Amino acid sequence: MAKALYIAEKPSVAQEFAKALKINGQRRDGYLESEDSVVTWCVGHLVTMSYPEKYDMKYKRWSFDTLPFLPREFKYEVIPGVQKQFQIVKGLLNRPDVETIYVCTDSGREGEYIYRLVAQEAGVKNKQQKRVWIDSQTEEEILRGIREAKDISAYDNLSASAYLRAKEDYLMGINFSRVLTLRYGNSVSNYLNTKYQAISVGRVMTCVLGMVVRREREIRSFVKTPFYRVIAAIALEGESFEGEWRAVEGSRYFQSPHLYKENGFKKKEHARELIDALSVIQPLACKVEKVERKKENKNPPLLFNLAELQNVCSKLFKISPDETLRIVQELYEKKLVTYPRTDARVLSTAVAKEIYKNISGLRGYAPVGEAAAEVLEMGSYKTIAKTRYVNDKQITDHYAIIPTGQGLNALRSLSQTSQRVYETVVRRFLCIFYPPAVYQKVSLVVKMQEEAFFSSFKVLQEEGYLKIAANSFAKKKAADGKAPESEKEGEESEVSCDTNLLTALQRLKKNDILPVEGLSIKEGETSPPKRYNSGSMILAMENAGQLIEDEELRAQIKGCGIGTSATRAEILKKLFTIKYLSLNKKTQVITPTLLGEMIFDVVNCSIRQLLNPELTASWEKGLNYVAEGSITSQEYMDKLEHFVRVRTNQVEGSNYQYALRQFFDAAAQYYKKSDTTKRSEAAKEPKTAKKSGASRPSGQNQNSAVEKRRV
Repeated sequence: MAKALYIAEKPSVAQEFAKALKINGQRRDGYLESEDSVVTWCVGHLVTMSYPEKYDMKYKRWSFDTLPFLPREFKYEVIPGVQKQFQIVKGLLNRPDVETIYVCTDSGREGEYIYRLVAQEAGVKNKQQKRVWIDSQTEEEILRGIREAKDISAYDNLSASAYLRAKEDYLMGINFSRVLTLRYGNSVSNYLNTKYQAISVGRVMTCVLGMVVRREREIRSFVKTPFYRVIAAIALEGESFEGEWRAVEGSRYFQSPHLYKENGFKKKEHARELIDALSVIQPLACKVEKVERKKENKNPPLLFNLAELQNVCSKLFKISPDETLRIVQELYEKKLVTYPRTDARVLSTAVAKEIYKNISGLRGYAPVGEAAAEVLEMGSYKTIAKTRYVNDKQITDHYAIIPTGQGLNALRSLSQTSQRVYETVVRRFLCIFYPPAVYQKVSLVVKMQEEAFFSSFKVLQEEGYLKIAANSFAKKKAADGKAPESEKEGEESEVSCDTNLLTALQRLKKNDILPVEGLSIKEGETSPPKRYNSGSMILAMENAGQLIEDEELRAQIKGCGIGTSATRAEILKKLFTIKYLSLNKKTQVITPTLLGEMIFDVVNCSIRQLLNPELTASWEKGLNYVAEGSITSQEYMDKLEHFVRVRTNQVEGSNYQYALRQFFDAAAQYYKKSDTTKRSEAAKEPKTAKKSGASRPSGQNQNSAVEKRRV
């Protein structure tokens, strides 16, 4: 009897497929089987690219003579630790009674790559292969995916881009890590007083290192500039508010060189001069020049993609992007949320038509049960497709992360942090079905003589979505008129006022005279750029185009960042592991280590392009073109090989040792001697590396030279 084989990316996912298919057959070693179906699984990657020595033993020894390393055909091998499961999967894929193979690995570029490598090494031929593409692991979605599965050839371009991404990271990692280590490794190790030092670089991670080091150096070189503002305390019907002076047209200081921007002075004496001039006429008073009253709507934020969720979780829970991804992946596997590795922040039209099912399921979730019922009663979900929260053009592989409304019983077994992450996703989802929050804004301009003072007030009148936006565990509630913590950053802030003051402001009209209780000077100073935290770093990687100066290139790679939603957290984690970056676990603030700064200087002298977002973002865009079928794999590969060949030869012929010593000294002054010693210890290779013997310096382990498979 002909059978269908379903192959998932991991055992837990395979189990969900078996449940959906009602496979109650016998559990075998590495698979499940019934009369008409077989379900098996990978355990992540089963196959990987072979190291250079598998091509020829001469490549085991790091040498300029064997660079650049650009194989005509790439070799692959089964990962030793998963050899047993690969043999099981290989046997099943080639079983005579298996006619149709349903590919159920993760619906994305990396999931496609995992299966294609297995099928390639297993030698699968003459089988019908169908691709299952799903957005969640609910039974309904799994069955839909199987029912609508397309022939695997429809995903050949995606597969091609996956292979190229791996080849790109492999070639850049091996060639650039080896040539930089051979040329400058001794310079680094001698300075740190270590025996050996491999210089590990990669297309994505070196760019991220560059962003962090540059930010740190901007902070160090920043010189604080003091400035002085003039503030008027204005009385109104028993209340008091402040007005800020600005040097607008008509002011005696308009476009004066003494100004720091238009609302302050560079020197305190000029602020004092202004106050003295305005204090000549007593008692102090001002005339209302302009009153503006308007209502302002604040719409619910867009839904979560992975980067936005990682950013919010970094702020709310002080957890790393890697931990956020682990949690949301767990929520996905327990059917609680949709596919997490997504860049989209909107829903698809098809999902919008069925969205009431997700909302209905949330009625059983205590923290928002009433809100879910209210949404269903309002009926706003019926017109959600006409809003900015639904846009098929903004979706590539998957729509935004939303709750499925199912799997609620599994919540009890989750950690408190996981439960809170889930609530955060749920509330962001339900918010889009509520009306905007409505604020009453009052902007006021008063004049003393010809000098203008400005005031702005904002009061929440209708809660709208803020009614349900704040998490149940949050310290501050949205009802106080403030946006939830996840939304506050970067917004313009107006002074909040009480009902009495608002009522008095509403009665004001032009030419009213108001008493001024006093004039004062408020001193401030400019602030340096903020260090990246783990959340803002993920967003910076996602929006790498904003860091690019060239307008044409910036427009070309719009929406294409550094790495992918699936790999960014892992890239950061690797940089922490190899001690190039340091993470404060309490604050999630990221800083470079001395070793990281030294690697930055080495790369900055020799292959500067690796530090810039232009390179990695444009390569990523090229991979997207391959996936779309706009360019061929060969075109991409030719460009890649040329880049690697030219840059490798360029480093081999360089000689920056003397200049690097000066750069190292400049960086080292910011690290305590004890810290430098610790970093020297961290830079030493573990004892196990000595097994390589004379064929390769112990610091030049290939594993440190190449970005990992999913990076």
